[in-house]
This record gives sequence, C-alpha cells and structure tokens, in this order.
Amino acid sequence: MKKLLTFLILLLFISPAYAATAYKWVDKEGVVSFTDDYNNVPPEYRAQISIEVMEEAPSVGVSTSRQTTPPRIEEAKTDIYGLGENWWREKANPWKERLKEATANYEKARKNFMDSAEELSQKRYGSPTQYKTNIIELDGLRVEMMKYEAQMTEAKEMLEKISKEAEEAKADPTWLN
Repeated sequence: MKKLLTFLILLLFISPAYAATAYKWVDKEGVVSFTDDYNNVPPEYRAQISIEVMEEAPSVGVSTSRQTTPPRIEEAKTDIYGLGENWWREKANPWKERLKEATANYEKARKNFMDSAEELSQKRYGSPTQYKTNIIELDGLRVEMMKYEAQMTEAKEMLEKISKEAEEAKADPTWLN
C-alpha cells in the first residue's frame, strides 16, 4: 500500500502542465479578437497584438515555479504595404510565363526563317513567281519574329517595373525569382 501511495504522489508531481498561446488584438471598431495562429492575425493589427500564455496546471497545490517565456514568433514577411511573398509572386509569374512563351515562339520562328532563307539561297527557281512566293514567306516569318520580339520586350519591361516596385516597397528580392 505504501508503494502504491508513493507511486500516486510521484505520478501527481510528474503530470505535465498544458499551455496554449493566444494572440489578442482589438480592431478599429473596438472588437477584441483571439486566435491561436499568428498567421490568422490581420497584418494591420500584428504590431499591437498581445500574447497570452494560458496554462492548465495540475490542481494539487503544487507550485510550478518555471518561468514561461513567450514563444518566439516567426513573423510573416511582408513589405512596407503589408504585401507578402505570394502577392509579389502572383504579380510577377504571369509576366515570366509570357516571356518564356514569347522566347520559345521567337526561337521557332527564327529557326523557320533561317531554314527558309537557306533553302531559298540554294534553289534556282525557274520562275520569278516561285521566287517572289518564297520572299513573301520570308517576310511573313520576319514579321512573326518581330511580333515575338515585341512580346519579349514587353514582358522584360514589366518584370523590370515589378522589380522596381518591389524594391520601393522593401519586398524581399527573392520573392520575384
């Protein structure tokens, strides 16, 4: 019986204390809000949150003298306007895709142009009509290449503009990669 009583007392002192962290903020209308996930705190209220550690300790009268320090919060990275990595990536990615697509199309048109030009230089045409037809085809391929060059230029300019905007907003430059 003595061993059982000792075991129960020992078990009582060893039982864990449970703790939860709550983030509290007051919005502009005076509504007090709580959450247990820092990412659920609206960005405009993150500077004013208070952290509350709620413990559920054994109710035996045992004094737990451990000091609780607030958990280290890894802040969601944002720029000076509160815009995060996802926003910047969503803004840059469509232009990256356009640049990639325009570059691929330009390379195809360039290859076709070069192949047609080589073919034209090696052939001896009997009729001026055949020769003019091939020249018109080359002109069409040249116009197509110019169209893709313009698309590539536009995409590069937009990516440069987004990069400058990100720099002004103090966004992490790796977000645009």
